[in-house]
Amino acid sequence: MTITYNALSGALAAQAALNTVSQNLANVQTPGYTRQGVLLKATASDPGTLSAGNGVQIGSLLRFSNTYQLQQMWRANSDLGAHAQTQPYLTALETVMSDEQSSISYGIDNFFKALNAAGVDPTSSPLRQQVVTTANSMAQQFNSIYNVAANQVISVTQQQQAILPSLNESLAGIALLNKQIVSVGGTGTNTSALMDKREQLIDSVSAQVGVDVVYNPNGSVNVSLKSGEPLVMSDSASTVSYSTESGSPVLQLSYSNVKFTLDDTKVGGQLGGLGDFKQNTLIPLQTSIKELADQVATRINAAQATGYTAPGVTGEPMFEVPATTGIMQISDGFTSGGLAFSSDGTPGDSGNLQNLIDVKGQKIQLSSLGNTDVVLSDADTQLVGKLGIQSQQNQALLATATTVRSQAEDDWKSTSAVNSDEEGINLVEFQNMYQANMKVIAVANTLFESTLQMFG
Repeated sequence: MTITYNALSGALAAQAALNTVSQNLANVQTPGYTRQGVLLKATASDPGTLSAGNGVQIGSLLRFSNTYQLQQMWRANSDLGAHAQTQPYLTALETVMSDEQSSISYGIDNFFKALNAAGVDPTSSPLRQQVVTTANSMAQQFNSIYNVAANQVISVTQQQQAILPSLNESLAGIALLNKQIVSVGGTGTNTSALMDKREQLIDSVSAQVGVDVVYNPNGSVNVSLKSGEPLVMSDSASTVSYSTESGSPVLQLSYSNVKFTLDDTKVGGQLGGLGDFKQNTLIPLQTSIKELADQVATRINAAQATGYTAPGVTGEPMFEVPATTGIMQISDGFTSGGLAFSSDGTPGDSGNLQNLIDVKGQKIQLSSLGNTDVVLSDADTQLVGKLGIQSQQNQALLATATTVRSQAEDDWKSTSAVNSDEEGINLVEFQNMYQANMKVIAVANTLFESTLQMFG
């Protein structure tokens, strides 16, 4: 009887819908889970028959996923990764370089204050020793700040290396899931759980590097860098590594025996953010600190050479570059007696002391400041100011990326996440649908039994 078939198909459809509701509710707290549903469609009546129809059938299982929302979420994750990774380094540098007691400016100011104080009595042993002591302190502060930057270079490089194993593992996982989705999907099996895992892996990759994702008709995805190099093509994955063949680390991508050389300042995500910070902020800053130390030492040594410590005895260099570590130190064996304050060697003369003091007001050039003329005493302040601006800009971009990512996640959840209230409504509706169809079956059985009794 058609009435029985119709009701049975309705009960089975309601049961299938209830299965999806139960699955959704079971995974309401599962990270990355995409809610599911069923698409019901009416079954037409047989040709040549005057009938309302042959019930209902399940057209397909639905997976409420929006590609645009996913892409937005991954793009935001890449920006977030880039700025979040660099901010701790910027903050640490800014804190150390601007500290009143440990900054380079503090060391320079104290050194020239000691020179000015020595003008009161150029022959005073304590005042002359104070000049040597503050000169040594200034050199140590140069070395200390330089070493902070040098250690950050090492730390950033190590962190970049540490990202690669996880990145390569995720890429291999995406390729394997592509293969499983194509294989299992071909048999008509639901692949939603596999797709959820794949999207979580892509999200992880997007935090590490910027990605473009293309969905293929067979259910697989292709993942590539923003610059076009392939990361995953169907069931084949690339590997990313640093090569040291040229002496310095060079980022390379290997795919099907083809190697691509990458610019690690432009790959996006955590890897790109660290590369950009190291190449465009940290190394230039480190270079400028050394340039500043070199120019301070060179000009003080030049002023020393124009003076005398005694009649006929010219001043010797006060500073030198260490043979092993650091960028500046007091010349080996230099003492307060080597200070060439006199212009002719006469005891008590301070004619050359002013030449030493005048070094502070001389103009120098630093590469990270665009090689423009800056006063030596202001050079460190300008370096710190530029670093502060970079830190503030990165903080602003980090705040924006955090907001965009949060909004992208909310947009995704509005479409793809499980809503307990909505599923509760669905549960009641499909339960009623199931019970109604079972009542129809009961009515059909009663009618059938009544018919049999008529002919009994």
